[in-house]
This record gives sequence, C-alpha cells and structure tokens, in this order.
Amino acid sequence: MRRPAAWLLGAFAAAGLLRRRQQHVAHEGDTSPDPRADELRRKLAESRAIVEEREEFEAAETTVDQAYAPDDPETRRRAVHEAGRAAAERMRER
Repeated sequence: MRRPAAWLLGAFAAAGLLRRRQQHVAHEGDTSPDPRADELRRKLAESRAIVEEREEFEAAETTVDQAYAPDDPETRRRAVHEAGRAAAERMRER
C-alpha cells in the first residue's frame, strides 16, 4: 500500500456507488403512486375547463376591427364641455 490516501478515497467512492445503487433498486420496487399526482391531474383538468370557458367568452366579444369607431376628438371635446357647462348651470340655479 503505497498511497493510503488514494485507497481511502477509492473506498469511499465505491461505498457511495453501492449505496446509491441500493437506493435506486429500493425505489424501483416502490410502485405506489405519488399522492401529488392526483392533485396535479385535478388542477390540469380545471385549467382546461377554464381555457374552454375563456375561448367561449372571447368568441362573443366584438373584435377591434368590428368595434364602433368613436367620434373625432374635437366633437368629443365639445360634447364634454357642453355637458360640463350644463352641470355647472344646474348647480348655480340651486
């Protein structure tokens, strides 16, 4: 035994490999389903239903190219000012 450190390191590596292999074999025999899997399946089914509802909702919406085109800004500005003046007049009358 010329280099005891190398032998010691090799022994630790071999022990680690054996332990890892035993853990792997132990997990292969475990066929019980993960309890989180059912929860994930339920959430996935919910999300699919939500996507279908959203698509149905969006189908009823008016698209941008079919939407009503508003008046030009100047006409809108005049209408807002007239409404404001009318409201101010009603307040003065009281």
